Amino acid sequence: MNTLILKNVSVHYKDYIAVDDFHLKIEGGQIACLLGPSGCGKTTLLRAIAGFEQVTNGAIAIGDETLSSAKQSLPPEKRKIGMVFQDFALFPHLTIAKNIAFGIRHQSQKEQKKRVKELLELVDLADFEQRYPHELSGGQQQRIALARALAPCPKLLLLDEPFASQDVELREMLAREVRLILKKEQVTALMVTHDQHEAFAMADVIGVMKAGILQQWDTSYRLYHEPINQFVADFVGEGAIIKGEVLDEHIVATALGDVQGAIPESCVPGCPVDVLIRPDDIQLVEDENQPCAGETSKAVVSARVFRGANFFYTLSLQDNSQVYVLAPSHQNYEVGDKVTFSLDVKHLIILKSE
Repeated sequence: MNTLILKNVSVHYKDYIAVDDFHLKIEGGQIACLLGPSGCGKTTLLRAIAGFEQVTNGAIAIGDETLSSAKQSLPPEKRKIGMVFQDFALFPHLTIAKNIAFGIRHQSQKEQKKRVKELLELVDLADFEQRYPHELSGGQQQRIALARALAPCPKLLLLDEPFASQDVELREMLAREVRLILKKEQVTALMVTHDQHEAFAMADVIGVMKAGILQQWDTSYRLYHEPINQFVADFVGEGAIIKGEVLDEHIVATALGDVQGAIPESCVPGCPVDVLIRPDDIQLVEDENQPCAGETSKAVVSARVFRGANFFYTLSLQDNSQVYVLAPSHQNYEVGDKVTFSLDVKHLIILKSE
């Protein structure tokens, strides 16, 4: 299988460090994602893997073959890497069949026709051979771009913000579809995006980047429930940080009362900490006599967003700190209303204050 390995990879532009001392390993057949805000270095790293940027330090390899180092660089066309771009880059004057066959035009006509047919069936666009890109929807063009990239059977597929040009409602669906296609072909893939929902829908493993540095390389579940620092906690998922003080090895005092969780090893009693409260950690209590997960607290609704099936509320606590809650839409409160809530925390995240 085609395993991608990056060791100590850095990319510098004179005095600017775009990527710094980057390590990762993507196993053969695995789908990975680099997630981070604009300017964090994720696209630069993707271009370095493709061969479009020279690495300053470290090495990039697929299996036993080194693609890039500070001393050598294999040309992009010899790396056997496929790429799907944000704008698809389909040839408007070529039919769908000729677009897909472009990277395998050295093969016989019979082999090309067979591979094109296989891929059109794979992306669920059979009988589209003679159409042109402008005759397809954005989602269909996306799948044709993917088919073209897969045609030469690349060792690795790179996807650069592949769903950014699509409607918000379509992105997550396309991510799931593309994931199924890549798994069927057993392709090793790396995608970059700033959209966590795309990353969650697509990837087996995700790397969160900040300012050219890998913050955490993990599953989506662990990134959400076990972020290693406040940047990852803020960037992945929704939540609010409230201040706390360590009372003992298990308990932290907060504006929500005393809470229990895993205290950072370096924190002793009296140490200030940040406690991450996710919207799903809080339940609104309509009837104060109803059973609830823990002690109840009071808050004031300071903002709300209607999302159809639910409301996303911002609650102001007595010390003016804020938390968020996702409540069913029948729990309809106005800004300024006082509400009662309880904590139902399964994975309390406590971080040392930065």
